[in-house]
Amino acid sequence: MDEWRWMSACDLGRGIGAGQIDPVELTEVYLAACDGHEFTDRIYTVLTPERARAEAAAAGERAKNGVRRGMLDGVPISWKDLFDSAGVVTEAGSALLEGRVPEADAEVLARATREGLVCLGKTHMSELAFSGLGLNPAYRGSVEAGTPPNVNDPALIPGGSSSGAATSVGYGLAAAGIGSDTGGSVRVPAAWNDLVGLKTTSGRLSLKGVVPLAARFDTVGPLCRTVEDCAQLLAVMEGGKAPDLRGATLEGRRFLVLEPYTSDVREAPGQGFASALERLAKAGARIETGTVDGIEEAMDLAGVLFAPEAYGTWKDVIEAAPDKMFARILERFRGGAEVSAPDFVAAWQRLEAIRESWLAQTAFYDAVLLPTVPNLPPDTRRLMTDTEYYVTENLLTLRNTRVGNLMGLCGLTLPTGVPSTGVMMLCPPMAEERLLRLGAAAEAALA
Repeated sequence: MDEWRWMSACDLGRGIGAGQIDPVELTEVYLAACDGHEFTDRIYTVLTPERARAEAAAAGERAKNGVRRGMLDGVPISWKDLFDSAGVVTEAGSALLEGRVPEADAEVLARATREGLVCLGKTHMSELAFSGLGLNPAYRGSVEAGTPPNVNDPALIPGGSSSGAATSVGYGLAAAGIGSDTGGSVRVPAAWNDLVGLKTTSGRLSLKGVVPLAARFDTVGPLCRTVEDCAQLLAVMEGGKAPDLRGATLEGRRFLVLEPYTSDVREAPGQGFASALERLAKAGARIETGTVDGIEEAMDLAGVLFAPEAYGTWKDVIEAAPDKMFARILERFRGGAEVSAPDFVAAWQRLEAIRESWLAQTAFYDAVLLPTVPNLPPDTRRLMTDTEYYVTENLLTLRNTRVGNLMGLCGLTLPTGVPSTGVMMLCPPMAEERLLRLGAAAEAALA
């Protein structure tokens, strides 16, 4: 039964539906794996075995009686530790929130529970979600305690901020993980741990009961083994119907490869992306290279947009105990204090105009393609001792994914086959159904 740990969430769900997998036995397999794994404490902030067993037992009864609530009824998954969970500590990776216990589940968690998914526990993350690296030395007392290991090399960073969400799946300790994405926090760890990650459109999924970073950019998204898993989890959290991925094809689809975000990449991510493009083209995709006017200006606005909202949200909590924070994250938050209200408003007005221009310029294409992350996972220890290395790697890590957040798009990252590298597809706002069908076709071409 250990092989269940490496199956997709949907394959597990099909096994439950066919009577081949018992949800109680499946949950016990994951709990046993967590109990005996060397990295469990670095991946999960807290396990919820009593809740998991109760939910699995209920799912098992529904399966026996032929009244399953959906494909994923009875499948165990993990939740990033910024989703409120009733009666269970939710600290968002921050010592500032130590001992915070919400009274109710976040809305997306409550919906998933109603659809029969099993909650295994809460996963580690970057401090208050404000980093794409996944490095968290200020939480739980040490770098190792608060920072999950990368699936391809435990000495390397996992990517963030949904670091534990990715590694819980990558190490076979959950069938899928639910994370959040404000500047790349689903797609970066998904790419660096060879998973599929979906960034949803801002406003598509509820943020009620989700600890905020910058609410106008915050989004909820799944990290999974397959595009199908992402589609089903989106439907579960939204309370809707998953798109039909059957018959998805790349034949005749037009893609724009966005310069200069594809030329200035490190060797391995560049090789992975180039290889992916070749396979997509072989499957019938029409791929062009070009630029979009205004995107560089939008990127320059990022500092005026993200940090002020984040600091405005957390200022009182932070300044009450700043010594509890990792100095580099504290510095990023405090940078928001330097932006005036008129500049913040003007930046948003300008960004909204650039977003309209982006949609007009890319309307001819089915999606925009980019390497998900331009660099490979950095060395965890070196990040703590080499300031220049930290700054360079941190900025580069979020460069490409941030395009999707700034433009208000939905995005999907797929593994390229080169370890810790991904290819990212970006589609217009609220076009997740199109994106997921393109992703399913691309997944087949890249297999």
